[in-house]
Amino acid sequence: MEKQRVSQLLLYALLALVMLAIIYVFIALAPAFEPVWVVAQALFWPFLLAATITYLLHPIVEGLHQYGLSRTLSVLIVFLVLIGTIVFAAILGVPFIIEQVQEAMQLLPQQFSHLQQYIEQISEQIERLPAPLSTHVDEWTTQIEKLGIRALDQVEKVAISILQSALALAVIPFLVFYFLKDYDLIQKVAWYLSPKKYRASLHRYAKDVDHSIGSYIRGQILVSICVFILATVGLWLLGVPYAILLGLFIGACDIIPYFGPIIGAVPAVIVALMDSVHTGILTVVILFIIQQIEGNILSPIIVGRTLHMHPLLIIFALLIGVEIGGVVGLLLAVPILAVIKVTLLHLRLHLMKH
Repeated sequence: MEKQRVSQLLLYALLALVMLAIIYVFIALAPAFEPVWVVAQALFWPFLLAATITYLLHPIVEGLHQYGLSRTLSVLIVFLVLIGTIVFAAILGVPFIIEQVQEAMQLLPQQFSHLQQYIEQISEQIERLPAPLSTHVDEWTTQIEKLGIRALDQVEKVAISILQSALALAVIPFLVFYFLKDYDLIQKVAWYLSPKKYRASLHRYAKDVDHSIGSYIRGQILVSICVFILATVGLWLLGVPYAILLGLFIGACDIIPYFGPIIGAVPAVIVALMDSVHTGILTVVILFIIQQIEGNILSPIIVGRTLHMHPLLIIFALLIGVEIGGVVGLLLAVPILAVIKVTLLHLRLHLMKH
């Protein structure tokens, strides 16, 4: 028995050495594979985005299919509703967004000069504070400025990459259609490609991952859309400039747990304060009411407690995510944490069996 254990350890050590050698060879030959990597990267993102959209829309298609409709007809209905909604929103919203962007380009330089004056006045007040407190406030201000610059840089990079990949993005609707239409076939292919010994455990693992993050992601997107509508209407009623742009930003940030509402509210409050102090105070009140509606009504009903994770773990994951990937890291931190949790639970069960 002892000899068998020693031989297994030697085998694992040999496999580890072989894997390290393969990794070393790939790293050494990386420059030669650079053109292949560029092509693979260009293909990867459209496929990943199409797979994500397919994953989000699949339950709706399955629900229609269970009512007796064919899968192709179910996919067509979902596509027509989705495209109709996007076209309707674009017809109504795009002219306003263009108008607000043009207005912002004209007014922002003047508003930034006013903001700079406010910052200078605040800096003068901070300098009058006791030395330890003023030092900490300066450090916090610097960190916030760095985070804002990083966020703007990432938004700019994403916008440029989307424009550069416009042709590749055009194939995404076709990929999504065939992914949804042949979803069962894709599942069967994945089933037969997986090792027979681990098929049942891999199936349970995939099911648990889907149960853990599927409802959460779909629910968060729906909640964010509701927050966008409420914020846009509220800011528009208050007469805050760029209501649609600010509402879009607030809705997008709402996907980020805990920190998202604060990050989303900052630009709206700043723009409102530039208009008047009264408008700024009302904006804070309106956004606070919207977050209470989101936290006490929308999220419990639409999302619920699907993650079953302690808030400290989520906050810790968000802090790591923003350090590693900035804004993108914030968006992906919680889903990745959920996948890690399910993976660790399955590894624990596997080790207990063996």
